[in-house]
Amino acid sequence: MKTVDTVAGLHAFLEEAREATRPPDADRGSGGSMDRRRLALVPTMGYLHEGHLSLVDRARARADVVVLSVFVNPLQFGPGEDLERYPRDLARDAELALSRGVDLLFAPGTEEFYPRGAPDIRVTAGPLADRLCGHYRPGHFDGVLTVVAKLFNVVRPDVAVFGQKDFQQAVLIRRMAEDLDFGIEIDVAPIVREEDGLAMSSRNTYLSPSERKSATALYRGLSKARDVFLTGERDGARLCGIVADMVGREPDARVQYVELVDPHSLDRLDVAVPGSVLAVAAFVGTTRLIDNIVLV
Repeated sequence: MKTVDTVAGLHAFLEEAREATRPPDADRGSGGSMDRRRLALVPTMGYLHEGHLSLVDRARARADVVVLSVFVNPLQFGPGEDLERYPRDLARDAELALSRGVDLLFAPGTEEFYPRGAPDIRVTAGPLADRLCGHYRPGHFDGVLTVVAKLFNVVRPDVAVFGQKDFQQAVLIRRMAEDLDFGIEIDVAPIVREEDGLAMSSRNTYLSPSERKSATALYRGLSKARDVFLTGERDGARLCGIVADMVGREPDARVQYVELVDPHSLDRLDVAVPGSVLAVAAFVGTTRLIDNIVLV
């Protein structure tokens, strides 16, 4: 595995990688020339865990060359959020990336990726960002889409892999790729959970032991609501209430929202149907956590 921290170094690696021919037994993805190597991108903010590494595994199955980026993007952090204390350990990330077969670790600094400072021209998320997390974090998804668009432009992958835990983010990125004709396949991988059901997240490291226990209420509530849905309950308010009640019982937890939404438009639904997404955000202690489940 090679590690680079400059765009020039990234381009030098990619030029060499793209010139090489595919192995004769390669059969990944679909479309394109049989001797053209497919390139996958896994964007992250680092402090890797098994959830991130599952994205790498998925990328490896879809492409010949896997690029993993580590960049804590300041554009997506609002005032008072955890930009400065967000966990960072590039040496650890490199070891984990190497162990899962990443070909290139791209880890630019802020000055390298934004050489003129915060960009004046950005991608605007539009009305899809006015709901769910975007309602509570104004400007967050503009920052996300701007950095992802920049990564798409400097890497030019065939496929990019994201996680379902950040469900609204995945919907917005897929819509951006379609609306702006990036020509990149967006692959969304299932949530990877701890043994107790807690969705894996770099921010889980902020939790105290008691908060860690309370945090499992997010998935317990989602699971109970799904079970009730499977018995025939379709009322969206009742399903959301099950989740809110489960989380609200925890002394360390405070619900920010629970919503039932359409998986494509993110419109709020009054009636659940198969494929609807039940999403929750809550503060556990001072840590904001999100989770979701598809009702099937």
